[in-house]
Parts: sequence; structure tokens; C-alpha cells
Amino acid sequence: MMALWTSRVPLAVMLLLLLLQAARCIDGHKPVIIVHGIFDGPKQFEILSTFIKKAHPDTEVHTISLYNDMESLVPLWEQVEDFRKAIEEIMNKSPEGVHLLCFSQGGVICRAVLSTSPNHNVHTFIALSSPLAGQYGDTDYMMKAFPDSLKEYVYLLCYNKMGQDISVCDYWNDPHHRADYLSGNTFLPLLNGEKPHMFMKEWRDNFLRIKKLVMIGGPDDGVITPWQSSHYGFYNASEYVVEMKNQEFYKNDTFGLKTLDARGDVSVCVQSGVEHTHWHSNITVFNNCIEKWLI
Repeated sequence: MMALWTSRVPLAVMLLLLLLQAARCIDGHKPVIIVHGIFDGPKQFEILSTFIKKAHPDTEVHTISLYNDMESLVPLWEQVEDFRKAIEEIMNKSPEGVHLLCFSQGGVICRAVLSTSPNHNVHTFIALSSPLAGQYGDTDYMMKAFPDSLKEYVYLLCYNKMGQDISVCDYWNDPHHRADYLSGNTFLPLLNGEKPHMFMKEWRDNFLRIKKLVMIGGPDDGVITPWQSSHYGFYNASEYVVEMKNQEFYKNDTFGLKTLDARGDVSVCVQSGVEHTHWHSNITVFNNCIEKWLI
């Protein structure tokens, strides 16, 4: 009888360990909150939601329905306020933390939400083809917002009180008119700490609450200009792309990006052959750049 009992102990222990491991896997799939981009809405993210649910069936996926389609042109500080309320409502029901997956303009909105939310519990912030360092280029999207303007003259429309009431202008970064950008843009220069303000330390501390920053983009995007803006690179005055680590806001660590990188918590994923509107429906992008972070 003693020998029989002894022989059964390893099997029982093994079964217990397997059950515990399964429980940990289930508990580890945090809710995913998706924030859409300009001229988008929740319907554009049904395929991405399907990818997530197929990979991790227990995952709650929340695609926020706010400022959809043409309403996405509303000024960003107004959008940030409402998106923050919607995101906080989900976070309050998710004490284990959440993942924030934000596309295009939505990535800039999410950056602002993170910086202005002192108690957020976002684990991983995934910026999917977002103009994190700004936008400067003639694209189909720009033609929708400014049908009669070339990129060289958009700054005349954007860097004033009226222009700042259009979302695109809030991250329009003209490298040839740096002084106008700093004085007339009331959103991105503040968010990235390019223009000093009284909330810089608070916003930096808030942003650094995230555990991981994942930035996804690629050379065939066709909308984000330069495409390296999706990885915090941007043009200098000669329209030569200065990579993230050589940007002043990185070197001066104005909003915590350098600190986050030094922690080993910045991941960059470059994917070629993906056009802007296909990032959230491309299974290769999901498999290579997104899925592994949704734990």
C-alpha cells in the first residue's frame, strides 16, 4: 500500500502543477483596449479583434466608439479627455492591468491619455503606425483635411488658434518652420516635452507607469511621413530623417522615452510591404509584432 501511495504522488503533483500553469495563462491575458485612427471607427478593427480572440480566446477586447469617421477631426485635447474617461472605465474593472493598442492618430491620443492619467494601469502600449514624432507629408489623408493645400503651406493653416481646432494640425510638424511649430502647436510639442511647461514632470512620471512600449511601422506605409515617425524618428530642416536616439526629446529624456529604453522596455517592429490602412488587418503584422505582447 505504501509503495502504491508513493507512486501516485508524482502524478498528483504533476497534475496540480499543470492546473496552476493553466490558471496563470488564463489570468495573464489582460484586456485589450483598441483606439482607432483618423477617419476610422470600430468597424475597421473587427479583423484585428478576431485575430486577438483566436490567439487568446479568453481575452476581452474593447474597441472604443468615439469620434468616429469625420468626427476624428475634432481637436485632440477634446478627444483625449473623452477617450481617457472611456479607457479609465475599463481600467477600473481590470485591476490586473490592460493593454492599449492604438492605431495612427489614435496612437497620439493614447500617448496623451497615458501622460495625463496619474493612476492608469496600462501594461503594454502598442502604437500601430502612429505619427508619434509628428506628420509632414502630402497624403490622401491630408487631402481630405486640406484639399487645396500643399505640405509647404499647411503650417500657415495649422499654427494658429483656428488651425489647432483640427486634429491633424495638432501633430503637424513642419521641419522648415520650427519656431512656428513650437509657438503655434498646442499639442504635440507639449506632449513630447519639446516646449517646457508646468506639467512636464507629472506627465513624465505618468507615462513611465507603462511596462512596455511597442512601436510598429514600415517603409511602405504611404501615410505616416516620414514613416520613421512611428518609431519617434523625424525630419531635420534638410528633410533628413533623424532617428529616435538622436532626437532632442530622447537625449534630454523630456517625457521618459530614454528612461523607458534604458529599462529595456522599448520594442520596435519594422514590417515592409504594408500600406497604412492594412496594418490592423494583416496577419503577418499581428503574428510578428503584436500577438506576443498580449499576455
